[in-house]
Amino acid sequence: MSVKFEQVTKTFGTSAVVVDSLCLACEDGELVVLLGPSGCGKTTTLRMLAGLEDATSGDIFIGDTRVNDIATQHRDIAMVFQNYALYPHMTIAQNIAYPLRVRKVERSEIDKRVKQTAEMLGIAALLARRPRELSGGERQRVALARAVVREPRVYLMDEPLSNLDAKLRVYMRGELKRLQRELGTTTIYVTHDQAEAMTLAHRVAVMRAGKLQQFDTPMNIYNHPANRFVAEFVGSPSMNFIEGRVDHGARRFAGEALSLELDDSQLERLGAHERVTLGIRPEHIEVSTGESPGWLPAVVHVTELMGNETFVFVRLGAEKIVARAGADFRADIDSRVFVKIDAPRGEFFDTASGDALSRTKDD
Repeated sequence: MSVKFEQVTKTFGTSAVVVDSLCLACEDGELVVLLGPSGCGKTTTLRMLAGLEDATSGDIFIGDTRVNDIATQHRDIAMVFQNYALYPHMTIAQNIAYPLRVRKVERSEIDKRVKQTAEMLGIAALLARRPRELSGGERQRVALARAVVREPRVYLMDEPLSNLDAKLRVYMRGELKRLQRELGTTTIYVTHDQAEAMTLAHRVAVMRAGKLQQFDTPMNIYNHPANRFVAEFVGSPSMNFIEGRVDHGARRFAGEALSLELDDSQLERLGAHERVTLGIRPEHIEVSTGESPGWLPAVVHVTELMGNETFVFVRLGAEKIVARAGADFRADIDSRVFVKIDAPRGEFFDTASGDALSRTKDD
């Protein structure tokens, strides 16, 4: 079932704008992640879709039905919360069955659907237990099962994995992705974790201060961010930024410690802009302890060994940038190294506005 927000605004009091003129269209069967920092409006957006908050203005649609004035229980949605919200006095089977009992589904049908859902999520052996007897991951599966058993038109998930440890989060991300593809049900998923967004979503909606910054596929958001905020927020380590000026006559971008020759396509993208910021991902910067022609001298600020790779933070003049290197890279703090920047892989941003200067997206 498709979901659509048309110019939706939510204010609290007279001046606190939490969601600002949101326009967002999610296709049937799509998993859309609302991504952004705390306070950006993503949970409020989800709550408005669920009917737990009223939109101040604008229209919200599930399918072709405007749902602004429809009560939560009649919107045919199922929510999965951060805190699981299981009933401690009920067995796991009773917890899963509860939404069906409320809707007065026949007992035989309830038993059938509870069993099928529990088997799908690998918790069939836990049905006789109570929540206190389960691990965090098992409780999260029960919360998912309680949502799945309803067979709603739309699933809403509000940071459902945030209470799990790192290893379990990675495992549950995979299970959620498999489950959503298997069910084929439209899912709106809220998180501040970019790894969840990149691995789970068909498309990602990046929000900041109540405004939608970019709505696109994970790879387009990573490779072609709409503005500097998106470029900084998505990616770990973050994109590097080097401010400079464009000399159109000399066909060069010049920063304090970096001068690059620009090709025709780059000059076309830059247009008449003079003050621009070059954004470059760490994987597009090479670093070496040996000097090579055309490489720039830099000084190691710190290195971080991550197991399969090393993050090398260097000072390039007054700029501090980070490069990805191999796991075997070694360099002492304050030692001299050399870097090579793959400028054609970079993105240019207007220094004043932060907006990206045009570039063709991936297919």
